[in-house]
Formats: sequence, structure tokens, C-alpha cells
Amino acid sequence: MSPIRLAMIVLAAVTLVGCGDSKPPAPPAPPARPVRALTVERRATGETLSLTGQIKPQVQESIAFRLDGRLVARRVNVGDSVKAGQVIAQLDPQIQQNGLRQAQANLSAARGQLLQARNDFERQKKLLETGYASRSRFDQAQQVLQTVEAQVNSAQAQLRSAEEQLGYTEVRADSAGMVTAIGAEPGEVAAAGRMIVQVAHDGGRDAVFDVPAQIMRTSSRDVVVDIALTDDPKIKTTGRVREVAPQADPVTRTFLVKVGLIDPPEAMRLGATVTGSVTLTAPAGVELPASVLTQENGHPAVWVVDPQAQTVSLRTVEVLRYDSAAVVISQGLETGETVVTAGVQVLRPGQKVRLLGDAK
Repeated sequence: MSPIRLAMIVLAAVTLVGCGDSKPPAPPAPPARPVRALTVERRATGETLSLTGQIKPQVQESIAFRLDGRLVARRVNVGDSVKAGQVIAQLDPQIQQNGLRQAQANLSAARGQLLQARNDFERQKKLLETGYASRSRFDQAQQVLQTVEAQVNSAQAQLRSAEEQLGYTEVRADSAGMVTAIGAEPGEVAAAGRMIVQVAHDGGRDAVFDVPAQIMRTSSRDVVVDIALTDDPKIKTTGRVREVAPQADPVTRTFLVKVGLIDPPEAMRLGATVTGSVTLTAPAGVELPASVLTQENGHPAVWVVDPQAQTVSLRTVEVLRYDSAAVVISQGLETGETVVTAGVQVLRPGQKVRLLGDAK
């Protein structure tokens, strides 16, 4: 073998031995993943609830007759304004007028009998004093006088009753207001108690809502409600809860709530559709963006940042309320902890992260 070839073999052997003794270089550490995060603060806000309702009068009166009869006149229509004491409708008074005439005649007859009985009594009294009449005759005259006096009192009472019955043939408005409904037309026979005209009294107005039972359990009655016209939200006012139904509607299972309006604008007419908005009592919890949530074994969870090691860990939490843009977490987080708000789907436990900007 030539010296040159021998030297090459030795050099290759030395090279192979040197390569066997060296270790491969360690792979570089993965870079920290950039994420957005914020610091937890205990300031959950109350949910804003909006419901649709209707404007109604606080006092609405159904006017009806106290007796049966044929309706001969109705002097108002829907939308008319009425004044206190104004005649609203009239029945045919013929029967009541006949009754009044009979009562007047009975009273006149009774008064004639009273005059005769009183004269006889006075005569028998004088005769008794002079000894020309017996005691029994005087007692008889006195008894007749008392009987006739009772008959006169009865006739007077019947006359007053007949006058009242005649007065019941017309109905009047108790206070000023506006006619909102009609229950009978002239010519119809109206039964006693049947609604003839419905009048909404002037004054207070209510916004009436059907409120779900869950809201009734969590909301306060002493709360200010913002009211706005549904077709023109610029027209608005405020109100307070004035009345709450003691039981739920058997069909809808909602409670009727009346909100008394404070200085309602003229445009909020009776029957107008309005929207009521109220902020419910703030729940005890942490309000965070909805993007913080992920899952662990089917339960809601969030990524919590270790401020020293700048690594993340997954922690399960309890969610009290879900909104479109935020969630309220009732348990699982403490004030001052930092949670990831963006990039939660690509993290793994123990992964090193780099916060983009300051956590707020």
C-alpha cells in the first residue's frame, strides 16, 4: 500500500472516532406564544331587561245602569271627552214615571186620611175633657191617627224610592275623562250592570307589561324604568312600579306589572306600544368578555396566567350568566388574577406566553 493511501485511511478513521464522541446540539426552546389578557376585577353589572307593553289609564270606569230598560239615548262615542256630571246615556223612563205618579197619588191620599184622622182625634180629645165622650172612643181615634201617620211615612218613603228609580234611568260621568269603549247601542234592552260606556279618567297613565316569573324573583320593585315609544324611541319618559299582580296569568305564566309614568309626553297616548328598559341588580360575580371561555371535560374553563413564570394553566369555573359579548363568572376566579382573552383555543397547560400590551 502506498504511503499516501495509508495516510488517507488513518485520517478517515480519526475523523470517524471524533464524530462518535461529539453530542448533537439541543433544539432551541419554543418561543413564547403571544396572547391578550386582562386582570380580573369584581365589578359585574346588572343585566338590562327590555319588555314591550302598552299605555293604559290608571283609573278606568265602566258606566252601567242600575236597572233593566230599553236604551233610548247614548250621548257619547269612542274618543269623546266627557266632564264630571255629564249625562252619558238614558233609558226609556215610562215605567219609572208611572211608578212615581202612583207614589205621589198614594202620598196625597194618605195625607188626606191623616188630616181627617187628626181632626177626629182633636175632637175626641176635647169631648173627653168635657165628659161628652168615652175613653174608649178617644183611644180608638188615637189609634187611627197613629196608623194613618205610619201610612203617610210609608208613602213618603215609596215616593223617594220612585224618584230614585226615575233618576236611575240616566247615567252620568263621575269624573272627567275620555270614552274608550262602547257596550250598547240605542234601541237595545240593557240589563242592570251591563257596561254601556267605558271612560278612562284624566290624570295618571300606566305602562303595562307582562313580566316573566324569573325576572319577578330577581328584580326590585323600587326601581326606575325607562319608557320609550316603540315606533319613535326619541319620545321617552321614566316611571316607577305602581302595581304588581299577586298571581301569574294561568296561560302565559307571566305577572302583570303596572308602571306609573312620571310626566308622560302627550305623544304617549292611550293604547300606544312602548318599550320599558330596566337594569337589574348586579349579580355577585366577575364580568369578563365571552372570549375567555373554553372547555375542560365538558365544563366551562379559563386560562389563568402565572405572573412569575409567564405560563398558563386551565381552570374550571362556574358561569352565572351568558350574554352575547360577556359572561358573569360566580366561582373559580379571584380579584387580581390574569386570564387570557384571545387565543384560548391554541394553548396547552404549562405553555409559556407573552402578553400583548398591559393586562387591564
